[in-house]
Amino acid sequence: MTQTATRPELSVPATLPIHDDDAAVVNVASLGEQLLGRWADSRRAARALAADPALHKAEGASSAEHRARCLDQLHLLVQNKAVHRAFPTALGGSDDHGGNVAGFEELVVADPSLQIKAGVQWGLFGAAVLHLGTEEHHHELLPGIMNMDIPGCFAMTETGHGSDVSSIATTATFNPESNEFILHTPFRAAWKDYIGNAASDGKAAVVFAQLITRGVNHGVHALYVPLRDEEGNFLEGIGGEDDGLKGGLNGIDNGRLHFTQVRVPRANLLNRYGNVAADGTYTSSIESPGRRFFTMLGTLVQGRVSLDGAAVAACKLAMKTAIQYSVERRQFSTSSELSEEVLLDYQLHQRRLFPRLATTYAASFAHEELLAKFDGVFSGEHDTDEDRQDLETLAAALKPLSTWHALDTLQECREASGGAGFLTENRYTSLRADLDVYTTFEGDNNVLLQLVAKRLLADYAKEFQGVDFGVLARFVATQAADRTLHRTGLRRVLQTVVDTGSERKSAIALRDEGTQHELLCGRVDTMVGELAGALRGARKLPQAKAAEIFNQHQQELIQAARAHAELLQWEAFTAALARTEDAGTRQVLTWLRDLFGLCLIEENLGWYLMNGRLSAQRARTLGPYINRLLLKLRPHAVDLVDAFGYGPEHVRAAIATGAERERQEESRDYARLQRASDDAPLDEKILIARKNRSS
Repeated sequence: MTQTATRPELSVPATLPIHDDDAAVVNVASLGEQLLGRWADSRRAARALAADPALHKAEGASSAEHRARCLDQLHLLVQNKAVHRAFPTALGGSDDHGGNVAGFEELVVADPSLQIKAGVQWGLFGAAVLHLGTEEHHHELLPGIMNMDIPGCFAMTETGHGSDVSSIATTATFNPESNEFILHTPFRAAWKDYIGNAASDGKAAVVFAQLITRGVNHGVHALYVPLRDEEGNFLEGIGGEDDGLKGGLNGIDNGRLHFTQVRVPRANLLNRYGNVAADGTYTSSIESPGRRFFTMLGTLVQGRVSLDGAAVAACKLAMKTAIQYSVERRQFSTSSELSEEVLLDYQLHQRRLFPRLATTYAASFAHEELLAKFDGVFSGEHDTDEDRQDLETLAAALKPLSTWHALDTLQECREASGGAGFLTENRYTSLRADLDVYTTFEGDNNVLLQLVAKRLLADYAKEFQGVDFGVLARFVATQAADRTLHRTGLRRVLQTVVDTGSERKSAIALRDEGTQHELLCGRVDTMVGELAGALRGARKLPQAKAAEIFNQHQQELIQAARAHAELLQWEAFTAALARTEDAGTRQVLTWLRDLFGLCLIEENLGWYLMNGRLSAQRARTLGPYINRLLLKLRPHAVDLVDAFGYGPEHVRAAIATGAERERQEESRDYARLQRASDDAPLDEKILIARKNRSS
């Protein structure tokens, strides 16, 4: 490896001209098709269903009414064959895993409670039987799950152990004499908690417990456990309670479950990855307990994938509403005494909405790549251990960013819509309340990002295996001319480091694709390298000391993982540009991609300055350039949100119906008539001005 003392920096004049084609026009229909992606037909079918008022959230309904409505809606989904795509063709499904998730995530448009309740029934409960059980389980159990004869629960989380699934305390101890497992909750903190369908609707559950046989704990396994009789009463040894009113998603009957020496037949063990014979002998095709555990949990990754897509869909709804309103709503007369300004013509309003629009596009394109990766694994087309690890890493990286972005976008759009945004009829507050828990569903976001960071560190260590640490330290401290492969979890990106600090004074540097990629990727490389150095040797230390060192660097781990996920989104956006055939649309999307990338750099400007990647002089050009991009994007804002493909029946926001435009036109017509009228009152300020002139 060679060394260079010169660090790259952007060199852009403060008055950077933009020589793009100002006549670019977005082909809304073509862009809409591109956004629908590979599973366009599944999305169209799901959106047509989501347009049905029978599936819409009834705002203001009581919790009991909302729950009853959601349960009825699940039966409507069955009748419309909307939820069986991922199940085997032999049982009435279509083995279409990508199409299933694509359609499922669109249900958030109708009602997030409906989406999550459907996810509990078919994406968790049913999927656990499908992926953790054998063909015998499939034929015996799946038909009733698929047609809603058996409403069910996914009982993994415990009050005392949320994201730490490996430490759950519920036990399933095998008794060879009765050929049964004894399912038991040993203490209050081991109750299964926050379980969808547990409070009232669930007749059965897939329960996760520590499997114990012949005195050995073989770790977490899943069992199919009946919960209630036909009258809805708990079976012997089973109890529970209602979680009660929540901050959102009150159409779902979340509750708690506990088990007291409950007898479960040995056949009810979902034994695809671990089996117990009649004599208590345990066998598994996966020898390593740790690998077995992560393999079993990995089969359930579709929850994170679908939450990522649902969060993106909610952002699209919010952006469509906010931007439509902002091109109709007028406020303050700044450039004319006769007409007020449209909100979106204000730079501040553009700064509030356009970067979030850019992030929504980036998240949408990244989700499509995640969905393709998911389908490849679960269809068996690309199903190696590495493929599964990459899928898990990618889902753990993108789900936190999209769910956090959804909350931020809904809140900013709410504020950008003023008091009207606070009305329930415009859906911002309702959607935000419902999506709040998405940040902790299927894994707390910060915990997921720690998993991503650990994967990055592991891959980093592989790349430098056998390299002298002194060389490694110098490599991290300086930017080596020949950079190693940076592993993204989605692809390997070959980094060619170019010294941009000496002669690179061109006016196109900031919008240069290579420059943006170099800055974003270089930040990830350096952060991971510094973490690797700081944590080097921790594994050899006593457990307490190693944990202390790791804890001291948790914030850096999260930051590195987040930077990595943002890079993935930027790369997905850039890859989408190459697939955009219409030249005008590609130009506008390029401006939007540039806005996304440069706003990421602006948000982390302190890091770039402290690490010598940008000089203070060059950093000052960043804000003005972003403002120029806002002007470029302003004429295309409505087209960009129209391309999302959501009609009034999906958006269902009063301020996005055109009513505001009618009110504004009525107001302007009234003002014109007043000015033309002889008996219109005279403004006092005019009298004062006349008096001053005469004196």
